[in-house]
Amino acid sequence: MAVQPLPDQGADPRTHGRPLLGGFLMRKGQLTAEGLEQALAEQERCRLPLGQVLIGLGLITTRHLAEALAEQHGLEFIDLGETTLDAAAVALLPESLAQRYQALPVRIESGMAVVAVADPTNVMAHDDLRLALGTDTRFVVADSDQIEGAISRAYHARVGAVETFSSAAWNANEDDDAAPIDIDDQAPAIKFVNDMISRALGHRASDIHFVPQADRLVVKVRIDGVTRELSEAPTSMQAAVLARLKVMGGLDIAQRRMPQDGRIGIKVGGQPMDLRVAVLPTTFGEQAVLRILQGGVKGALSILELGMDPATEAVVRRAIARPYGAIITVGPTGSGKTTTLYAALDVLNEPENVLVTIEDPVEYQMPGVAQIEIDPAAGLTFARGLRTILRSDPDVILVGEIRDEETARIAMQAATTGHLVLSTLHAQSASSSIVRLKDMGVDPGLLAPSLNCVIAQRLARRLCLECREAYEPGQEARHDLGDEYKDVHRLYRARGCDACLQTGYDGRVALYEAMSVEGKIRRLIDGSTEDIFAAAIEQGMSTLRESGLRLCVTGVTSLEEARRVTGDRLL
Repeated sequence: MAVQPLPDQGADPRTHGRPLLGGFLMRKGQLTAEGLEQALAEQERCRLPLGQVLIGLGLITTRHLAEALAEQHGLEFIDLGETTLDAAAVALLPESLAQRYQALPVRIESGMAVVAVADPTNVMAHDDLRLALGTDTRFVVADSDQIEGAISRAYHARVGAVETFSSAAWNANEDDDAAPIDIDDQAPAIKFVNDMISRALGHRASDIHFVPQADRLVVKVRIDGVTRELSEAPTSMQAAVLARLKVMGGLDIAQRRMPQDGRIGIKVGGQPMDLRVAVLPTTFGEQAVLRILQGGVKGALSILELGMDPATEAVVRRAIARPYGAIITVGPTGSGKTTTLYAALDVLNEPENVLVTIEDPVEYQMPGVAQIEIDPAAGLTFARGLRTILRSDPDVILVGEIRDEETARIAMQAATTGHLVLSTLHAQSASSSIVRLKDMGVDPGLLAPSLNCVIAQRLARRLCLECREAYEPGQEARHDLGDEYKDVHRLYRARGCDACLQTGYDGRVALYEAMSVEGKIRRLIDGSTEDIFAAAIEQGMSTLRESGLRLCVTGVTSLEEARRVTGDRLL
């Protein structure tokens, strides 16, 4: 189905004379024809609103959709980031209703409540809001992400206050071996740590690094997989900052020469969130790294939200539908393997199924699932926990990671005895994962009947839709695009703006290849990576390269970023 640009005055009778959303966005230059074609195909399959599909595929931002809907429906668009909320207006609507309808009263004009909504088409929700407010109401349209943030600000306090620190503000002893620090007297350290956590969360960081240097304490954050410096503090502050982090994580503040691991619980917008803290002695003192686990706030994604192409999703859904066998996700650390498995678990989370997970740590809270966290100090390892789980009559088992031969063998045996097993493994590709399992000591005769599907994945940064720059691909780019995309005359690259912190990227999207273990692949289990890969291609496997190129031609990411995350797999 080829998508043609709609005429400028085109309208559809189903939209009461208003132009169709896809054509409207194309005319504004915010959506490509290729992107619209992909979104329409996805919409046909998943039956979701087009705007929701476009955002899920990373083709437009929530702001683009809000501005388009406002113009399409003749309503005012409001930027909540530049709007001061009227406390009297906010008080008119209970928080539960604000969350349910993603709506927020922002001010009162001439006795009329002005209410920001994300979806101006939901007439039933508007009627409910008018009834709840008990006053005349005028609706305006706002960015759904901004509405969510504004609701959080309106009804809850932030994690901590923003402060600026200098050496003059701190007079602690610089000697690392000094007497234990009285944390109650170290307000600047407490404020500094709270500020770093708040700013990192505001930037959607996945990790916060407190790195001691010879002349300062540097704070770095990992945003969309890339580390950048956030702030710094004087060396004199280092001991108190580390002590504060240890107290928050329940660690021994007197122990400064051994690694320690802990857990920090905080609340953001009234919702609990976990931070995992790892403290490690270095040349210039202790380093601390906080891993931010967002699952407590956002929950697990659905299969539709993962952004797989239809062929890859079909392979995964077939594997999930089987009553037993193993589904393995592979890739480097931080590539979203667990997120993919939880999306599969979401499909399987039905009353007739008994689901159990064993993880390190539990990253998402899922109702209806028994979730176990390993504790090596108490003797609860993956292998030992898995043995006990198998005696508790589960249907589906999620093993956080296959780390050793014993865990791998037990998991594969469980997959052949009537259980559906989901797990992760560190391997470079779907085909190399089988060789990796054999290297761990798993018998090929056990792998052949137990494996259902192997999913390899990477995370690439999404181009910032506020500043991405179109260009005509040159000879090198056309070499990467190959014959499949020889007719593509426009790609996008990163530029940088305030919205994306001058990086040119905002958020991440997954690249996938899903290998169904059947037919010739089962017969080649004892073969080489190259033989298995060739057999997978024969079966029609969509590779990481193809996934990356699809995202490039639809404007979701850049060719440079796809090359970065896949190495030489585009060449």
